[in-house]
Amino acid sequence: MNKVSVYRKEHFNAAHRLHNPAFDDATNEKVFGKCNNPHFHGHNYELIVKVTGEPDAQTGYVIDLKYLSDLIKENVLKRFDHKNLNLDVGEFKQLNPTAENISIIIYQILRPLISKQFDLQIRLYETERNFVEFPA
Repeated sequence: MNKVSVYRKEHFNAAHRLHNPAFDDATNEKVFGKCNNPHFHGHNYELIVKVTGEPDAQTGYVIDLKYLSDLIKENVLKRFDHKNLNLDVGEFKQLNPTAENISIIIYQILRPLISKQFDLQIRLYETERNFVEFPA
């Protein structure tokens, strides 16, 4: 096996509020701090999509990175970029838009669009120092 991982890095800006309606105001403030601002707050997200598989014998590609870029732009960036995740993205109407949950949703969006012969991993930087990976 000659598995190789290829990566595509993209960027989007989005606002969100971390809030649990089952919590009272004090608990939301304690758990989520500044991220519970009722007027929302924003991040400059860095998204890295990792695809792992064997290079194709004819092209030498694991996956055409232009094709991967187009998939991400059409299915993720158009939905998330310059949006309020809580208000504008249906998946987050009932799901807290934490970095963890955003990465899971992005995975769920992309997984059906990428051949099962490839492994897929999402890395999402919410800040320069805070990032998540799914699956772990």
